[in-house]
Amino acid sequence: MSNRLVSAGALLVAGLVLLTILAPLVAQYDPTAMDTTAPLRRPSLNHLFGTDNFGRDVFSRTLYGYRASLFAALGSVAVAAATGVPLGLIAGCLGSLVDNLVMRTMDILLAFPAILWVIALVSVLGTNTGVLALAIGFIYAPILARVMRASALAVKEEVFVESARALGAHELTIMLRHVLPNAISPVLVQASILMGIAILIEAALSFIGLGTQPPDPSLGLMLSDGRDIMQEAPWVVVFPGLAIVAAVLGFNLVGDGLRDLLDPRSRV
Repeated sequence: MSNRLVSAGALLVAGLVLLTILAPLVAQYDPTAMDTTAPLRRPSLNHLFGTDNFGRDVFSRTLYGYRASLFAALGSVAVAAATGVPLGLIAGCLGSLVDNLVMRTMDILLAFPAILWVIALVSVLGTNTGVLALAIGFIYAPILARVMRASALAVKEEVFVESARALGAHELTIMLRHVLPNAISPVLVQASILMGIAILIEAALSFIGLGTQPPDPSLGLMLSDGRDIMQEAPWVVVFPGLAIVAAVLGFNLVGDGLRDLLDPRSRV
């Protein structure tokens, strides 16, 4: 908590997660319920963020829309870490042959446009938030693998690793006990930043119809629905847009703060 960036970002993200969890209690209206008598009402005490062209409460839809965004962010990074971190660790520790095999595969994956992978997975598995998290995680895996490999290459040359090897420690023990704990910091920083980017990707894919499908609320879908009436009722896009900004800002602050906190040179 002594690091202001981490504190600010963590509090912002924690607040958004808490609002998402408590959405059934905080939201006054059903996010999918239409009210034909109250279309495009301005923000008021009854409707804090106003209503859209179908009379749906924008505040309720924003809270529930955060569920899709945060699930995509956390799920995609979890998938990427579960695959990219072990591959990067293996590539960095087991010599040039394994390194070339793993990293050239990662290079091939990075060479294809990310949108093609997403479209392919969505076409096969369908359009929902879980598939979206899996698709984004598939894109992120090579990124985390490269970060983990670079960090592992630096750590494995340290004196304490050479000492463990000289004392007869097994290579797997060295990787898991000595290299991984000391090389994971850059991965944590990168992962927190990727969470913010995942929220933007989820919103963009939902905006073009490849993400969350109506009537389920999504921040990107709300922007898509409101683009034709934004001059008449700007609140239908302003509040979902600010919600995306807040979430991305929170994760970026956490990432920047972790980078400063975990860098030994910053403590000199």
